[in-house]
Amino acid sequence: MIVLRPLLCSSAPLLGVSWVRFGELTVSKWKTGLSLSVQRWCTSEASGWSSDHLSSGTVKYQQLKKYFVRRLKAAYHKFHSIPDYSVVCGCHHVYFIKDDGIYRIDKRDVLEPEQVLHLEHVSRGERRTRAESDERFQWTIQRIRLSPQEKHLAATLKCHHKEELRCVVVRLGERNIPILPSHHILLELESVFSFEWATDDVLFYTTLEGLRSSSVFRLDLTSNGSSKVTSVYEETQPEVFVEVALSRDRQILTINCNSRTSSEVMLIDVTKSHLEPFVVQPRQLDLLYHVEHWKGLLIILANTGPAQEYQVMQSPISEPSMGSWVSLFALSPDTAIKDMDVVGDHCLLVGKTPASELVLSVTSLSNPKETYLIELPSWACAIETKKPGLADQQDVLEFLLSSPVHPPVPYSLDLGEGLLLSEAGNQAHSESQEEYITTRLKACSHDGTLVPVTLFHAVPVEDLSHVPLLVHVYGAYGRDLSMEFCPVKRFLLEQGWALAYCHIRGGGERGLSWHRQARVEGKQRGVEDLQACLLKFFSLGVSSPSLTAATACSAGAVPVAALCNRNPNMMRAVTLQAPFLDVLGAMEKPNLSLTLEDRDEWGDPVGNLNHRHVIASYCPLHNITPQHYPSMLLTAHSDDPRVPLEGVLKYTKYIKKAIHTHFSRKPNADRKSAPNIVLNVQPGVNHLGPEDFVQMLEEEAFKLAFLYTELGLDPSLPRRKRKR
Repeated sequence: MIVLRPLLCSSAPLLGVSWVRFGELTVSKWKTGLSLSVQRWCTSEASGWSSDHLSSGTVKYQQLKKYFVRRLKAAYHKFHSIPDYSVVCGCHHVYFIKDDGIYRIDKRDVLEPEQVLHLEHVSRGERRTRAESDERFQWTIQRIRLSPQEKHLAATLKCHHKEELRCVVVRLGERNIPILPSHHILLELESVFSFEWATDDVLFYTTLEGLRSSSVFRLDLTSNGSSKVTSVYEETQPEVFVEVALSRDRQILTINCNSRTSSEVMLIDVTKSHLEPFVVQPRQLDLLYHVEHWKGLLIILANTGPAQEYQVMQSPISEPSMGSWVSLFALSPDTAIKDMDVVGDHCLLVGKTPASELVLSVTSLSNPKETYLIELPSWACAIETKKPGLADQQDVLEFLLSSPVHPPVPYSLDLGEGLLLSEAGNQAHSESQEEYITTRLKACSHDGTLVPVTLFHAVPVEDLSHVPLLVHVYGAYGRDLSMEFCPVKRFLLEQGWALAYCHIRGGGERGLSWHRQARVEGKQRGVEDLQACLLKFFSLGVSSPSLTAATACSAGAVPVAALCNRNPNMMRAVTLQAPFLDVLGAMEKPNLSLTLEDRDEWGDPVGNLNHRHVIASYCPLHNITPQHYPSMLLTAHSDDPRVPLEGVLKYTKYIKKAIHTHFSRKPNADRKSAPNIVLNVQPGVNHLGPEDFVQMLEEEAFKLAFLYTELGLDPSLPRRKRKR
């Protein structure tokens, strides 16, 4: 399936690192393993108000943190066996991941699993340091790719606390001993980002240097074990990100060169002996397109529709340029296209309605007039499609549906028959998915735009006036707010919280125009949208400012912190992960890793005076003023390449000073009411938090301890009974 992103576009089911500030490395945080001892630096000061208040900042959360560690362990254990698509199906074997490596089971015989890659072997080698050898159990397997006839396996691994990936190429032989010797690892390739097999002996891959992926290489393997690496393509424009992908029918390999404002795709026909790339459509400003393949035709998703939104086009592979594109179909104007896939003889589109509900549209490629919609469960907020195995049916699509509080449920769709089948297994499971309420709302923003909101709760809306509310927001880079299942969110819902997801402008929920409205000079709209959402909740009697907290990650911190400057009384507490808080300072420094690329999103304060005025008007750091702010928990990593720690430290210093000034002007103010500003700086480069399960659990428990303390909640009180 094509994954539509503002910067990266790939058919790979696992997202990879990008240089967008919310770019993520898809790592399973569900699997426990040996933890690596990491020293943390955590400071808390109550606005610099008094020495007594300073010393009590972090200590008061620790006991409650221990309590939540126990509770969250139980929550994760409850969902330890939820379905996922980490299993890879070959022609003769099924491959799966365990803590110490990759295993396979023979489909033809009922035999014990056979280990084909041992992670301990990956860390062996004369040039590796002792510290690196000690990290052998800290590898996380990211992606697995099988060559067409299962002759070779390639897998990317990530070591904890490092950004770089390593690709291991394994020669697959017949079963011999339970653990294959290390010589079955043919070679290791450093810094590999994306990779696909063109043939059993040819692997194309891209490398990640810093936060850029600009080089494509070809690896040729020979029967005697030797190998040859040649350069295929080198991108010169710094804002362009390059990756390789394989079409669903495995006949076309694409080299995707995307920036936030343009695309260029090169094709390699892997059915031919001459594996040379050719360009589909040369790069053109404001043209975004993505390519799939069907029976000698290119199925192209391009933003050539009304208002520069996506529509499906078609062209012969022999004449791929834009002049040969013919329009096939598009969804209704009020439905945003989020993904496209070609399954058998059908094209499948994933869309979102104005209420941010998921819909599936299926169109026959043989007769595009034959189109039908698939009705999905009302609670479904996220979809993950299964990458087809080497021997899978070509006319059946398997996928998982989930929401932040609903664990994934497997579905299969027979596109020819139009049959949607749930593999949930029993009626009780289906009923558990309906146990909690999903409410879709719309908030009217300052300019009259209706902003979709998704609200999860356990009791009817009219009974939510005294419940704590946790508000989630992002609103940047055209990325949708993450709506995948999380046991922590389910735990909060079971404890009586209401969870709100605000799909503000700047994100991609309503299509490309939704993002364009809150780029550069429109950034204030995201702040106004968030404020409108909060006002909508309170007007409906959902919670209250004293029981409301907001949470955001990376660039999502901008609208939250900007709203705290503008109207700090709308929430009681805030938790921000890897927060981007000094927009003006970062955009002024072209030497930072993301500045030049990010000016398409935030503007250029150096070369454009108007951009500078706009950024200065909302930048969280540069608009701090003496007032009573919400309590804040700021979590950052010392070597995060996306969000410089300098900006987080400076923001913390300035806001503490502002709060101190505010209370100094009010000598009769209650010192106990001063908000706590907690700075939690951890070592490492992880942008989205620790990958180690134990460390992740502790961090989440600390956040809950912070929220319960600042909102004055008692975690020991029994939860309210759910009303159906």
